[in-house]
Amino acid sequence: MTVSNKSTFRGNDHAVLLLHGLSSSPLELRFLARFLADEGFATNTPGLPGYSARSAHQPMEQWVHAAVAEFDKLAKQYRHVSICGLSMGATLAAAVAHERPSARALLLLSVTLSYDGRAIPWYRFLLSYAYYTPLRSRYSYREHEPYGLRNEALRAKIARTMQKSDISEVGPASIGMPALHEASRLAGSVRKKLKSIVTDCLIIHAIDDETSSPHNARYVSANVGASFLRTIWLDDSYHMITSDNEREVVARECALFLRESAAASVSSDNPAPVVSRALARRLRQLAQVLGKA
Repeated sequence: MTVSNKSTFRGNDHAVLLLHGLSSSPLELRFLARFLADEGFATNTPGLPGYSARSAHQPMEQWVHAAVAEFDKLAKQYRHVSICGLSMGATLAAAVAHERPSARALLLLSVTLSYDGRAIPWYRFLLSYAYYTPLRSRYSYREHEPYGLRNEALRAKIARTMQKSDISEVGPASIGMPALHEASRLAGSVRKKLKSIVTDCLIIHAIDDETSSPHNARYVSANVGASFLRTIWLDDSYHMITSDNEREVVARECALFLRESAAASVSSDNPAPVVSRALARRLRQLAQVLGKA
């Protein structure tokens, strides 16, 4: 199976840098990238040295450096550049937003600050210690069912693919301990920086995420510095929300948020915060009640 290390679609004046999950490939974000391209956005889903599948190990600082370089390339060509990440790619996206506060919007899909879902082995916490032993070069975490998918038909397809290849559209067959160690370092770094990330932020997370529990999304929501923040919970997906049952919902909400963020930025020098339609309706109802009091 051949895996492209980069996927690019050209659009109008708004580009989106899409960052896939740990040790994976742009295949994870193929549906979302095509949807955004059809909606008029330019997209770039790069492979990153030391982070993407089939690349030599590098420390997490190099992941951030490579992702920031991709952002800077887009910033030279487009008026707006937003950042979107899936799983550990969402954590990496947050790190890029911290380095580049000029980012128009930050889209965090299944954000992973901790691999704490029910599908993660109980001994996960011991791996931090095992990294400093000879196990570092021997151990790798192997993916297994449900492969981040609630959709059983797609899950069966992925199971067959995993038997033939080391990579699939929902991620790698295994992740080495060095990559997991660097991912933990990246997550720790991002936790400390959330308050200073003020980029407009969309969080989409499945309530049944078996890899990174909803605690991850709640933590980011409670600590990120963004004034324009929206959190969407999914109830018919697992971790791989860009491939699972609600992938169309995810794609539509991403496109909507990108448009709202861009519109708010050009509406005035000091634009009012943009809120969701549901929140706007609730605020109007509250105003009516207070007016009658």
